[in-house]
Amino acid sequence: MRAVVLHEFGPPDHLRVADVPAPKPAAGEVAVRVAAVGVQFLETQARAGTMRGALGGAALPVILGKEIAGLVTEVGPGGDTALIGARVLASTTGLGGYAETAVVPAGTLIPVGDGIGLPEAIALYRYGATAQGLIGAARVSAGDRVLVLAAAGAVGTLLVQLLKRAGATVVAAAHGERKLALLSELRADHVVDYTLPGWTEQARDAAGGSIDVVFDHVGGALGRASFELLTPGTGRQVTFGLSSGTPLEVRPMELIGRSVTLTGFSAGLIWSRPAYARALVTEVLDLATAGRLTPVIGQRFPLERAADAHAAIEARATIGKTLLIP
Repeated sequence: MRAVVLHEFGPPDHLRVADVPAPKPAAGEVAVRVAAVGVQFLETQARAGTMRGALGGAALPVILGKEIAGLVTEVGPGGDTALIGARVLASTTGLGGYAETAVVPAGTLIPVGDGIGLPEAIALYRYGATAQGLIGAARVSAGDRVLVLAAAGAVGTLLVQLLKRAGATVVAAAHGERKLALLSELRADHVVDYTLPGWTEQARDAAGGSIDVVFDHVGGALGRASFELLTPGTGRQVTFGLSSGTPLEVRPMELIGRSVTLTGFSAGLIWSRPAYARALVTEVLDLATAGRLTPVIGQRFPLERAADAHAAIEARATIGKTLLIP
């Protein structure tokens, strides 16, 4: 079978397609013919060698890829043969997804109904659950004024839509006319370009004075500028990444002095509770099937262009979800 193999850490062009033996599922596993695989920002860091821990101790060469959608083709010894042919979402143990066939733990399978395409389902999968978890962590309620940083990304596009369903007023921040136009199509109440001077004043004016909730996947200077917008006494900022490469810096006394809350969020807590994760994913799939949630797939690349997919993500040139299509 064909797979994207990483032989040494480095730039995107170190990702190369090769013919490798198809994996065989062990007990408790199934093999899935991959229809689409999601490309994660973390995988670009793993490829570059800056997040080698994401490989779980595996030695090079490796096949990256965690989140897949496809058809079950084989079950391991003692497995349920009724699964063969099922349309599913699934997670590898962290490696093996950038391939025509991947082996996954059977316990990770989430069925996908016929009312939604497999690429669309993978665009909603892990990041849909993340968006749902973030809204719960921030205790968002109707009427809250919410700022979403990097709103045109895979999590952000879903956050904007789910926040609107929750009755929030959404200020979506991104860079460039293409991304801002998309966010307007997704019914964000206000859009701002956070690379332009005075963007925080625009956000403040749009919210009518201050921001109740900030969702921050960026950190650094943008995360800090957003923190300054929080409503004293009730403001909440949820930080769930640092795509800028620099963490958000806030001193404890600043939280006390303004009586605001800073919360860290890891999607790992969702996936450590499989039943909870399955419920969140099923909910977003049902919303999309009913036409109430739009999966945003901004880029689709064949396996041969995996390097281009990584380069686009690193250049911040993507919108929504980026997929590889075997």
